[in-house]
Amino acid sequence: FLAPSLLVFAAFFYFPFARIVSWGFYESRQRGSSYEFVGFSHFVDVLTSDDFLSGLWISVQFVLMTVPAGLILGTLLAVAAHRRLKGIKIFQTIFSSTIATSVAVAAVLFFGLLNPAVGVFKVDWLSNPSTALPALALVAIWKNLGLSFVIVLAGLQAVPDELTEAATIDGYGAVGRFFKVTLPALSPVLTFLVVALTIFGMQEFALPDIITGGAPEGSTETLVYKIADNLDPTNITTGSVMAVGLFVITLIVGLAQFTLLERGMRSD
Repeated sequence: FLAPSLLVFAAFFYFPFARIVSWGFYESRQRGSSYEFVGFSHFVDVLTSDDFLSGLWISVQFVLMTVPAGLILGTLLAVAAHRRLKGIKIFQTIFSSTIATSVAVAAVLFFGLLNPAVGVFKVDWLSNPSTALPALALVAIWKNLGLSFVIVLAGLQAVPDELTEAATIDGYGAVGRFFKVTLPALSPVLTFLVVALTIFGMQEFALPDIITGGAPEGSTETLVYKIADNLDPTNITTGSVMAVGLFVITLIVGLAQFTLLERGMRSD
């Protein structure tokens, strides 16, 4: 029964990934006309290079800017919309609408709002290396907000009303019920959301590619952007090593997710 699925995974993931790993053992010679086998030393050289480490650091900064803000805002919106009020479905639809927004559309909206020439708010963030990455993070937070809202709202709807009623009888107010009942009940959902947003942040490519092109001064060149920049015969071996490094980092984050979720379910 699993054979068809395994064949699909083998054809479209395992085999291509094995090819990427094998490319990492070679170095390009004569502008990609030939390749020389150098072994694991190529992995060491690339994964410790300034190019890889700078891209990784920019990606980590992007994650630190987007994940906490997206998690907090999504939770607040979900709590505000989790009410039995007339017309609340309209607000739930509005809050979740960014799920249907593509990266290109988000970029256009960003230029329409924040642009020194034609924007509603005439600010020049993209030409400054210290503000370009936070500007991209702002767009990512807005784009992922709908996903955070929907996931947390689904978690809130699964919290038994009896727990909230019991906390109210015990004398807890709205804030007390949130921290004593709601937040612990949401811990598996929030853990999953943190990991998902972290992976999205580590794999960010479209926003710097569309909005900044990695500028200014390479301050928005995320790790995936650098990998894509090395997808040519001259640098494909370097890009392959970077891709393997990103895969390992993402795998560690995924394993951490399963570990934390399992511990949370056991504690419940």
